[in-house]
Amino acid sequence: MVGVSSANLFSRAAEAYLELLGGIGDEQWALPALGVWDVRSLAGHTARAILTVENYLNLDEPGEVTIHSATDYYETVYDQVTEPNAVAARGVEAGIWLGDSPVAQVFQALERTRSLIEEQPSNRIVSIGGMGILLSEYLRTRIFELAVHTIDLSKATGIAHSVPQDAIDDALSLATSIVTRRGNAVDLLFALTGRDGLPEGYSIV
Repeated sequence: MVGVSSANLFSRAAEAYLELLGGIGDEQWALPALGVWDVRSLAGHTARAILTVENYLNLDEPGEVTIHSATDYYETVYDQVTEPNAVAARGVEAGIWLGDSPVAQVFQALERTRSLIEEQPSNRIVSIGGMGILLSEYLRTRIFELAVHTIDLSKATGIAHSVPQDAIDDALSLATSIVTRRGNAVDLLFALTGRDGLPEGYSIV
């Protein structure tokens, strides 16, 4: 079975997202949320953290690992295959996919994904654009997305979130690792220790 810790944490982070999704009122879906997204589009983008796992597990397994960690994913693959306008459009499309019963739609996707994860060996590799990453490491990137965007949704709607603390811890650990790899850790260190603010527009993703 794939790494129990990442699989379990992914499942619990997804449940926290699902719980918040169930609290969104009909009048809140069109509220501004993040960048160009309203609440529905942001919720749809967040659902993709589940849907991509399902999609990739249904692809043929690549021959070898070429992306060696979740940090590598954000340092290389994310920058190579992520185009802001395309990401925004996929979020809108996923928001439409949520339909009139978002909780049921996401719950069914999560159940399918959990079943697929449970069937995988511990060394399962998933294919991303022809490159390979261990499923356990890819799940860390999905935990990151679920944690951050569930909190985004919480702020946009005023609904309290229940993101597990260990999911937040893992997301923060990954974020710090990405910053260190990119060579601008001093900015973050000085901000965290009260010496300076972060530069305008500072972001790791």
